[in-house]
Amino acid sequence: MRLKNVPGAREAIAQSDLVVHEPGEAKGNWRQIFGNDHPVHIEIGMGKGKFIHGMAGRFSEINYIGIEKYSSVLFRAVQKMEEEPLGNLKFVRMDAEEIDQAFAEDEVDRIYLNFSDPWPKDRHAKRRLPSREFLARYARILKPDGCLEFKTDNRALFEFALEELPHAGWRLKALTYDLHHDEDMMRGNIMTEYEEKFSSKGNPIYKYIISRI
Repeated sequence: MRLKNVPGAREAIAQSDLVVHEPGEAKGNWRQIFGNDHPVHIEIGMGKGKFIHGMAGRFSEINYIGIEKYSSVLFRAVQKMEEEPLGNLKFVRMDAEEIDQAFAEDEVDRIYLNFSDPWPKDRHAKRRLPSREFLARYARILKPDGCLEFKTDNRALFEFALEELPHAGWRLKALTYDLHHDEDMMRGNIMTEYEEKFSSKGNPIYKYIISRI
């Protein structure tokens, strides 16, 4: 559900103080940016921000950073934040491939991947956010005791993600092939826009939680 060519989106983002415009300069300094030493959780590919805004509203003792590369989509998240401001949520417009340029080693406590682009063609496997190439990037910024949570409705992508774990040096902590009927893993779940859409059609939602070995 990518929004394209929203007039004025890029300009509005450039002027917004809800967006960190030089993430490279923020590297290693995120707790100073938030003005506290709370844990840092990030969502990569946050879309219009429903999930991370909901998380930030529920857990004020955690600092959240939403990362999205499309200006027109990020613009919607900024609009929502302007309507419902939260002091523990910031946004960054950047490509996930540059994630370790925005965060220092062991600076992040938790990473969320929600309904990532499946990149279905084999030649594009390295572009998938749960691929071993991206897991290596995440390992550089995640604390040793941190974890990554991944949700999707795409069975093929989920199976691919599971197959990548041993190659990337990560271990499985929790797994479900039907999140909305798993009482333990559903506890505290906040749905994304895609999750609402697909689950309303009866599609199962797959989820894992992993950590570094």
